[in-house]
This record gives sequence, structure tokens and C-alpha cells, in this order.
Amino acid sequence: MKQVMTLYGLVLGAGCLAAGTLGLEQALLLAYGAIALMALTISATFLWLWQLRATPLALGMSLSWAGSGLTIGCWWAMQIAQNPLWGLETAVLFVFLSLLICGAVIHFSVIQGSFGLSGLSFLWPVFGAVLVSFGVFLAL
Repeated sequence: MKQVMTLYGLVLGAGCLAAGTLGLEQALLLAYGAIALMALTISATFLWLWQLRATPLALGMSLSWAGSGLTIGCWWAMQIAQNPLWGLETAVLFVFLSLLICGAVIHFSVIQGSFGLSGLSFLWPVFGAVLVSFGVFLAL
């Protein structure tokens, strides 16, 4: 845990340095672009591991990282283009978010075995997340 906290401190410090040097908006664009590309690279790695049948969780990880990378990358591209009012391009976010959600559902499916559960019981966290999100939406 000490190494993780040290790494986190270094990354956070680099982010603060970038924000101070480039400005907050430009530093965020830099960080979002970098994480989008790293997420897609990680996704490709997990897809390769899935093809090797190295772990049953690899497909879920690949989809989750791909969904994250593409969603963040799409947002990044929209920011670079200075927030144009896109129609179809903005709707494409749902394609990427669907990848991310699919990966999360696969994660819950694989993880449920660790708790000795079977069947569709892995869907309870999924439904719970949707209900909480919907509740917050209604409250606003």
C-alpha cells in the first residue's frame, strides 16, 4: 500500500504541476487524453489475455477498459473541438457507455462465484446502481 500511496502522490503532484504550468483546463485535457489512450492499451492487453483463456475475468476487464477509454476519449475529442453541439457524435457516447456497462455486468457475473452465489443473483448490484442513479436523477 505504501508504493500505491507514493505513486498516487507523484501522479497527483505531476497533475498539480501541470495545472500550475499549463492551466487547469489544458492540464485536464492532457490527463484525459493520456488516460483514454492508456485505457485502450489496457483493454487490448485484457482482450489478448481472454484469447489465451488466461482468466475468466479478462473479457469483462477488456470491455470495461474499452468502454472507459472510448467514453473518456470521446469527451476529450469534444473538449478539444471546443464543445461543439454535436448530434450523432454525442449519441455515440451511449455505444461506448454500453461497452463499459457490459464489462461491469460481466465482472459481477464472474465475481458472484467468489461469494458462492449462482444464477442471476449477480444482477442485484447492477439493478441497485441503476436505481440509485435514477433516484439521484429524479431528485435533481
